[in-house]
Amino acid sequence: MSPPLTPDLEEIELRLLLEGIYQYYGFDFRNYAPASLKRRIRNILQSEKMNNISALQAQVLHDPTCLERLLLGLTVNVTSMFRDPSFFVMFREKVVPLLRTYPFIRIWHAGCSTGQEVYSMAILLQEEGLYHRCRIYATDTNERVLQIAKTAIYPLNQMQEYTQLYLRAGGKRSFSEYYTAAYNSAIFRASLRENIVFSQHNLVTDASFNEFNVILCRNVLIYFDRWLQQRVHELFYNSLCPFGILGLGRQESLKFTTHEQHYEELEPGEGLYRRID
Repeated sequence: MSPPLTPDLEEIELRLLLEGIYQYYGFDFRNYAPASLKRRIRNILQSEKMNNISALQAQVLHDPTCLERLLLGLTVNVTSMFRDPSFFVMFREKVVPLLRTYPFIRIWHAGCSTGQEVYSMAILLQEEGLYHRCRIYATDTNERVLQIAKTAIYPLNQMQEYTQLYLRAGGKRSFSEYYTAAYNSAIFRASLRENIVFSQHNLVTDASFNEFNVILCRNVLIYFDRWLQQRVHELFYNSLCPFGILGLGRQESLKFTTHEQHYEELEPGEGLYRRID
């Protein structure tokens, strides 16, 4: 008779770490996609010079600064201005005409990271003459990236790439009009920050906080498992006003979710959906 299979020790340690973080600090990573989570945890172990996850758990639970580093390593902060330019082209063509019918527009940018995509939307809305009647609520679970977003200051050496993306996204002016160069930084115009509220919000554990005409959550759900994706879609559905717009990333879709029948796709392949009931 063969001996019973021994559970993978790393799996046990990982579950205990995530449960400890949730129980003690309230951050819930228990339903993040396992492959991505393991890869990030291994990178954190290497940077912290630790041999196993149990050592990391002990440090995290007793040292809030270690938790801060872990949160930065676990949350996904890959972003840029006008990321996936065709999304913004379609937003101008398909969504802006709908938004013109509203006297006031509430937009939720969930998982905003360091803010580049939020300011991209602010620029687009300003060029379309809509920004003065918009309020953008930009949220992220990570307080450190929110602090960067609030400053609207980014490395100057990124502006050449952002300029090209802006033009491909249908930009109507010179991109350099939107920022001031100072030493090695680009400081974006204060007028772009006027109608943006940055705040901490956890898609995993927090509830809806308003009703929105547009919800943007691009390239975030791919890091969640199927159960958590369904939960977040429920949150978005309950937060969207009738005929509201949902914007997802290119690798994300409403197909095979329980909410698929509640939306129509505005442009195939661009992650733009309109709630229809």
